[in-house]
Amino acid sequence: MKIAVTSRGPNASDPFDQRFGRAPYFLVYDTASDSWSAFDNTENKEAQSGAGIGAATKVAETGATTVITGHVGPKAERALQAAGIKIVLST
Repeated sequence: MKIAVTSRGPNASDPFDQRFGRAPYFLVYDTASDSWSAFDNTENKEAQSGAGIGAATKVAETGATTVITGHVGPKAERALQAAGIKIVLST
């Protein structure tokens, strides 16, 4: 299973970011291999609109089945749900 987490940086020790679509990075933890990977979300972070939908697409491409974040907008929420990705809200 893969779990995506919104982050302010590319390392597992970097702070959690509350924003889904505008988080600078996503960290993806693979439970099968016990490993972390990161992807830069600058393209969506700096988008005029559609940041959440773009981020949802990128998360789906990683194969993540769960995303942990602080807030997800309604369009991103629908995109994640359509991709079968569970949303876990955290502070």
